[in-house]
Amino acid sequence: MTLTRAERTTGVLERRLFGPGPSNPYPEATEALARPLLGHLDPAFLEIMDRACEGLRQVWGTANRRTLPLSATGSAGMEAAFVNTVAEGDVVVVAVNGLFGERMCDVAARCGAEVVRVDFPYGQPVDPQRVAEAHPAPKVIAAVHAETSTGVRSDIAALGELKGDALLLVDAVTSIGGSELRADDWGVDIGYAGTQKCLGVAPGLAPFTISDEAFDRRVPHPRSWYLDLGMLGGYVGEAQGRARTYHHTAPTAMIASLDAALERILDEGLEAVRDRHRRAGETLQAGLQEMGLELFAAEGARLPQLTTVKVPEGVDSARVRAHLLEHFSLEIGAGVKEHASSVWRIGLMGPNATEESAAFVLDALGRAIREA
Repeated sequence: MTLTRAERTTGVLERRLFGPGPSNPYPEATEALARPLLGHLDPAFLEIMDRACEGLRQVWGTANRRTLPLSATGSAGMEAAFVNTVAEGDVVVVAVNGLFGERMCDVAARCGAEVVRVDFPYGQPVDPQRVAEAHPAPKVIAAVHAETSTGVRSDIAALGELKGDALLLVDAVTSIGGSELRADDWGVDIGYAGTQKCLGVAPGLAPFTISDEAFDRRVPHPRSWYLDLGMLGGYVGEAQGRARTYHHTAPTAMIASLDAALERILDEGLEAVRDRHRRAGETLQAGLQEMGLELFAAEGARLPQLTTVKVPEGVDSARVRAHLLEHFSLEIGAGVKEHASSVWRIGLMGPNATEESAAFVLDALGRAIREA
């Protein structure tokens, strides 16, 4: 393997991150981290914050005033979604077709909810009708748009049409910036995501959005002080101009990095970016099948940005992944739970969502399988 100049200079290998996340960041996002640091109440930073919030509205497909980058990872976005909307005894219906649906159940239960779990096989999308009929009057219906553990996309628009008076809460960690996402048109009331996948930013922020209706129906004093959206709103999101209520010291460099990535994405055009992810994923999936490998996610519900493929019989999954790291500095992910050793997860996200990247992965994986 030939080292890059940066690798020779620093002695640190530049990993090619083709797993389920994080992905390699956009160069613009990395460059922004090296800019002079700004204070969290500096007027120059507040302009960056407002611009990033507006960029997030565009990638979420929403006009929600309270659309902001939470100062935490996507998992904290999940917690913020539930602690701000679910009180003791509230009924929460959760569609579970993967690991992150299961985590939703856990977080909702910790908020004191009566959790109604609707299960689907790993690798399959959720059935919106079954989810909507699981309880006559839930406060919240929760589902994962793009299930990171299985590479499956579910129909959130259909679920939004069937939600009735319930608030629709959606995990868009893997879909945001890579798949069509129209929160307002689909009836999404609360949504959370992460920066480290298709947005092409390092992990550390949770893009979040909440509708006015959901905000009006929120828990007045949620169990989390740090994630209390009522307090956060005075600092970011609904606030405009330079008058802010101090809440916490925001990670200013990370938000500048997010702003730079959003500018890069919007300059390319959301449709163009999504099409790039689609073409890269189709190239990878077609190539895997030409190699004789079987895809794990159900046909018709496969994510282009995150492909799940079955490990061939007789092949040691961990050995192949170790070979890819050692000889190609290339990371792919294992499956989860009972599929940990029988499935690989391959991500083509952010700047890695190119047909050239797909070809590189196919070549490296074919060599690794032969060696292993």
